[in-house]
Amino acid sequence: MKIHLNLATADLERSVAFYSTLLDAAPAKVFEDYALFVTERPALELALDLRESAPLGSGAHYGICVDDAAEVERAISRLDARGLVASIEREEICCYANQTKVWAVDPDGRPWEVYTVHADTAEESVEAACCSNV
Repeated sequence: MKIHLNLATADLERSVAFYSTLLDAAPAKVFEDYALFVTERPALELALDLRESAPLGSGAHYGICVDDAAEVERAISRLDARGLVASIEREEICCYANQTKVWAVDPDGRPWEVYTVHADTAEESVEAACCSNV
């Protein structure tokens, strides 16, 4: 089983570069107006469609949950090498969990997090809106 996402993008070339780095994978297909990533880890089919504009949903963000902090650190290195890191949070409380994560923003302004959960907590966050601090 894989999750399928189809996202509009106003700049396919920049989006392919961003998602290649975020997912640590090359696209399976690339055309003038379309690209498709198919990955096993995460189990994902991500389609990118070239559009004149790519409006964002209010407060929306996307995430990739990984097994441990070492995988987050590898994502940090990969994203940082391309200048894509928006912020890094280590051992912080967000969404009722102690987490380590790295945030990056795609070329159309969609925030993505690569994160791991260390433990559940009884509190929501240290800050009022932990997932919107990118």
